[in-house]
Parts: sequence; structure tokens; C-alpha cells
Amino acid sequence: MKEKETTELTLLNVGYAVHQADWNYKHVNSPFARIYLVAEGKAKLHVIDGVYELTPSHLYLIPPFTLHSYECDNYYALYYIHVYGNQFSSQRLLEDYHFPVERETTPLDALLVKRLLEINPGRELKEYDPSDYDNSSTLLKNLALYSRTPAYVMFETRGILFQLFSRFFKDALPKHRITDRIRKTLHYIREHIDRPIHTDELADICCLSKDHFIRLFRKEMHVTPVQYINQKKIEKAQRMIIMGNRSMKDIAYCLSFDNVSYFNRLFKRYTGMTPVKYRQTIHIPG
Repeated sequence: MKEKETTELTLLNVGYAVHQADWNYKHVNSPFARIYLVAEGKAKLHVIDGVYELTPSHLYLIPPFTLHSYECDNYYALYYIHVYGNQFSSQRLLEDYHFPVERETTPLDALLVKRLLEINPGRELKEYDPSDYDNSSTLLKNLALYSRTPAYVMFETRGILFQLFSRFFKDALPKHRITDRIRKTLHYIREHIDRPIHTDELADICCLSKDHFIRLFRKEMHVTPVQYINQKKIEKAQRMIIMGNRSMKDIAYCLSFDNVSYFNRLFKRYTGMTPVKYRQTIHIPG
């Protein structure tokens, strides 16, 4: 029987902001997604695959853990939405797909965004510098606030979020096309990423021999099970660095790395920089 997959989108912030050449922040990298609806003016978004000019009547999506920068040298007004994905879902839609960055808006999109703002008062950012709001304490505060949202508002909010994300899902591509067997192992890896995970136990989940499992996993995921596990551990480490002030040694041990030097080398292999450099780089005002 196919495992039921659930997807939950949690609203963190929604608001309307007006900038006067003051929306300039470099190396922003967050555990949540951002949607922008540009109202007036222009700005630039720098991401790894290029530079996008943010213009009126367009929606823009920045998935979680996407390193990006903003550039604004004049008047600029936009609606912003911050959305947190369910980290315990077997399918993390915001992390498992390649999304287009830009979409033209429809008249309905603007109404949806304004309605989202209307039914979620008090969810605006107090400060626009990511270093002021993009941290674990603020994230936990927003999650707690959302948990106290009346059920009827929560249902409408999720409906609006899914409609807005659907604009980008139309041309989104799955990062991997996988069978149910491998999907179960991915779910298991994500649930147990903070402890040692061995290939043998993953093979047992699939009821396959170890060699057969490794071949199947590599065919579908284009990496070995060990490479995938390490990648997910480093992604979790990035999340822990972004959301708190724990020492690198503590983070390494929490992810079952007995050798901190190995953890540092692995982190650099996947991110291009050491954990210390990564912490110094994120959230630097421009």
C-alpha cells in the first residue's frame, strides 16, 4: 500500500512593504520559502542561476535554503509572504522540486495576496533586515502564533497558499523520479537524520539485498545512499547554523559525526565553504 503523503504549508509572515533604495541585503539563506508580489517600482534578485529584475504584476518564489541577495536603488513596493514547509512530511514539496522563479500574475493572484493579509493581521515584519527576523527564536514565535490561529482562518490561509504555489508548480520539475521503495527509504532517512544510518537497514526496508538496493538507489537518485545521507545531514547542519548559535562541534555531534574535522570537510564539499565561513557569510546587510 502506498504511503500517504502529507504536505503542510505554514504561514510565518505576510505584509506590504515600501522601500526607498533600502532593500539591499546579501547572502540571505533561510529555512522557509518567500513569495513576492511586486506592486510598484523595480528591484533585483540575485540567485545562483542569474539575476532577475523584480517588476510589477509578477510573482516571485524563493524556495527554502536558497542563497540569494537583493538590490534596490529606488522606490520599490511589494507584498511579501514567508512560508514554512512541514519538515516531517514524506514529501517536502518546497525542497523536492525545481521551481521557476518568476510568474506573471492574474487578477485573482492580487486578490488572494490581499485576502491573505486581511485575514492574518499582525503578521507583518517589524524589521526588514533578514538578520533581525531570520533566526530560530523568531521562527518559533511565528510557528506558535500560527498554531493559535482559528481553524477557519487556517483552512482559508492554506487554501490561498496552495493556490499561489500552484502558479509555480505548473512548470516545476521533480528533482528525482522515484519508486515507492526508494521513497520509503528517503522518508526514513529524513526522520532519523540525527543518528547514524546504515545502508543495510535501508536495504531491509526495501526487502532487497544490500548490493541490489545500492544499485536501485543510485539509478533513481543519481547518488549513492551514503552520499544522499551526507547531503541531508549537511542540509540539517545548514538549518541549525541559520537558526541558532550552537557550536560547530555540538552541531556535528548532534548529527552523529564523531569526527568534527570530517564534518568540516564534508560541509565544505557540499556548500563550498567551511561551517565557520558559512555562519560568517549569511545575513550580511549590503
